[in-house]
Amino acid sequence: MAELRADPFPIEAYGLVGDTRTAALVTVDGNIDWLCVPAFDGDPVFARLVAGPDGGTFALGPAGPSTVVGRRYRPDTATLETTWDCAGGRLTLTDAMVAEVAGRLRPTTLLVRRLHATGGPIEVALEFDPRFGDTRQPPRAQRRGEALVCTWRSLALSIHTAPYVAIEPGRPQTIVVTPDRPLTVAVCVADGEPLVYVPPDAAWRALEEDERFWHRWCVEITADVPYRDAVVRSLLTLRLLTYSPTGAPVAAPTTSLPEDPGGVRNWDYRYAWPRDASIGVGAFLGVGKHLEARRFMAWLLTATRLDRPRLPVLLNLHGSRPCPERAIPGWPGYAGSVPVRTGNGAAHQRQLDGYGWVLDAAWLLTDAGWPLYGETWRAMAGFADTIADQWRETDAGMWEIRGDEAHHVHSKLMAWLALDRAARIAAYRSTSRQRLHRWREQRDAIAADVRAHGFDAGLNSYTRSYGSRELDAALLVLPLLGIERVDSPRVWGTIDAVRRTLGAGGPLLYRYPPGTDGLPGGEGAFVACSFWLIQALARTGRISEAIELFDEMLGYGGPLGLYAEEIDPATGRALGNFPQALSHAALVQAALALRAADQRKDLG
Repeated sequence: MAELRADPFPIEAYGLVGDTRTAALVTVDGNIDWLCVPAFDGDPVFARLVAGPDGGTFALGPAGPSTVVGRRYRPDTATLETTWDCAGGRLTLTDAMVAEVAGRLRPTTLLVRRLHATGGPIEVALEFDPRFGDTRQPPRAQRRGEALVCTWRSLALSIHTAPYVAIEPGRPQTIVVTPDRPLTVAVCVADGEPLVYVPPDAAWRALEEDERFWHRWCVEITADVPYRDAVVRSLLTLRLLTYSPTGAPVAAPTTSLPEDPGGVRNWDYRYAWPRDASIGVGAFLGVGKHLEARRFMAWLLTATRLDRPRLPVLLNLHGSRPCPERAIPGWPGYAGSVPVRTGNGAAHQRQLDGYGWVLDAAWLLTDAGWPLYGETWRAMAGFADTIADQWRETDAGMWEIRGDEAHHVHSKLMAWLALDRAARIAAYRSTSRQRLHRWREQRDAIAADVRAHGFDAGLNSYTRSYGSRELDAALLVLPLLGIERVDSPRVWGTIDAVRRTLGAGGPLLYRYPPGTDGLPGGEGAFVACSFWLIQALARTGRISEAIELFDEMLGYGGPLGLYAEEIDPATGRALGNFPQALSHAALVQAALALRAADQRKDLG
């Protein structure tokens, strides 16, 4: 059995497999070091990623010396392949989770793993060591036929292999895989319901069927989008991170992967932000995936029904407030980054920018020919009324800095967007003249207020907040809104000032000036901001610059094209929770901005 690494794997070295309910992270050594059940925000059964050696893992790979010679997703699928050169030949590990198939009896989760040898027999190492929850509790295990069943209260997990291997939890073992007979492993999960067994051969057939589904799904993505391979991988990632029972788009499948390794900037992102969902609407609409865009909006309506006309900052996968933020005692964290947290304290903040993102998504759907249902429009109109009442107040801003209530310029810009988009949608809906007049009146008042208090003539740029000379990379959305002409000196000045002041080298940007958020340590460059910069450049006609930066950003996507929340400018390594939905949605929208710029050029 290969020895446990003293140093953690780089975050970008993990591969993602998922089933639109939960997701697992797989190392280049073939270890599953993170898997929560029965959903993204459930308790982990494999948590070595942040819980340490006793956190549970599922190791499957070469037993002896080996070299990784290939790692990829099968084209247009969610299936991960890792290939090693070994002393006796070559070994390929295939990993996938099977998405739900309507009308079929399935376990809550079906994980399929297969090792295939070529060139000769190869000795492989297997360790199945599930541990559950905060206490990293070993299972109660019993054998049922050829399957091993592990249970903890209402949770049951089975593992079944072909050819048969007598697996015992936590006991490393070696076996030989021959070219004529691959080793197939099926892991089934059930929570609060009967455990459904899926034999390994049937599980493999289900995986093949799943691949055909993803192939069909990818074929439907418009062919004219630039950087299509990266766009498809990002869209697949967004789809995998969408919780299928409710449609909730989870921000990331992990908690507490650090923004500052060894530090305290560790947060739980296994929740859904309306802002991120709204950005996803634009990403899916732009490539012809109207159904996904409408599902995102449907989730938003369902999830916010009890809070309207207030828009919550974030919600759990079922539309409720997350559990209070707390630290898990005794967990050592990734690279010694503690505390490891569950819950998210930002849920109690007030962030006014979210209303703008949501109403912009509603406008995009309307403009694409999907008129809003009555309930949807009532919800959107209520959000617009809320902004008309509250835009003059301070808020926490989109970066969720604790104790940073201010007149954030980005929040004001998005408040303007909310009222502008509500007024546009009103042309398609029955709306009182008085209400529409108020929206337009307050929209224009916001524009005047922001220009008077949020622009610094000396910097020739909008600023982070009223009275501040600091900048905010979120201001890069400015040319996308319509509050200023794209050729306005204010727009160009803001773009250039953000690049100059917050640039971290090449295409990388800090989201705000480092060291200003009150937390110890630093953080990396924020991935989404780089793609917003590309959007801004494309929108203002600086296409060659935008293309150059996009090409550079592709180099930061890791070997599998997956992006974390942040990038360390000094090393290029990924930081923060992984993969990050917002990063991938921003990539898609950057590619769409390049397509739109090219179309405008063709039109003269």
